[in-house]
Amino acid sequence: MGRRRAIDFGGYVMDVVQTRGEGWQADAYPFNLPAVRSWETLELHDKVTFLVGENGSGKSTLIEAIAIAAGFNAEGGSRNFRFGTAHSHSDLHEHLRLVRATRRPRDGFFLRAESYFNVATYIDDLDKEGGGPSLVGSYGGKSLHNRSHGESFMALLTERFGGRGFYVLDEPEAALSPQRQTAFLKRLHELVKDDSQFVIATHSPMILAYPDAWIYEMGPDGPQRVNWEALEHVRLTRDFLMYPEAYLYEIMEAPEE
Repeated sequence: MGRRRAIDFGGYVMDVVQTRGEGWQADAYPFNLPAVRSWETLELHDKVTFLVGENGSGKSTLIEAIAIAAGFNAEGGSRNFRFGTAHSHSDLHEHLRLVRATRRPRDGFFLRAESYFNVATYIDDLDKEGGGPSLVGSYGGKSLHNRSHGESFMALLTERFGGRGFYVLDEPEAALSPQRQTAFLKRLHELVKDDSQFVIATHSPMILAYPDAWIYEMGPDGPQRVNWEALEHVRLTRDFLMYPEAYLYEIMEAPEE
């Protein structure tokens, strides 16, 4: 991680480093989560890095901490968003340091599925207060609440994400049908070509198929770099689609041993 790499790196954040300072407790939450333990430095791809794992593995906790360490609001939004409906985030971000490249992003956003409603409400509330340009104009000229979940998410991607940005997304597939996920991949690629860097936590095999991305699977021994074909998510989905009747019989009707 020398100066040459910082200069040559195509993205904005090269590494996530655990500082493990005062308050770190290896056997306590969140430091004992599979996504957090057993590593000191997590290298990021200069374009797209995926975090994948079972519920409870800590991938969302880790991506939340990365976003907060990058300066984003804990519940989502841009670096200028300052609101909180509940203090539900962990203190993990206090033990992370982001190793930044020499380039600086022009844009950025933290999108998390579970608090997206709160972000949309905050945008509407700011517009009601007045005193500046309409924020809704940056999201397609219409309140995100007045669209379907999928429509509002795509409006965010197409209207608000402007390129040359550092974007952190937590489970974007929660808002997207399979058809919308293909549209998401198209927009993701457009933004990547426009010098953007993404860190994304997802369960979606379709989204995880984005070419040349790095995929970290959160296992018992911490994050491990894996290929798309080796992911359990991909294997299970492929098996189910190829043999749905046999798969359903196995999980619903087969006698227990």
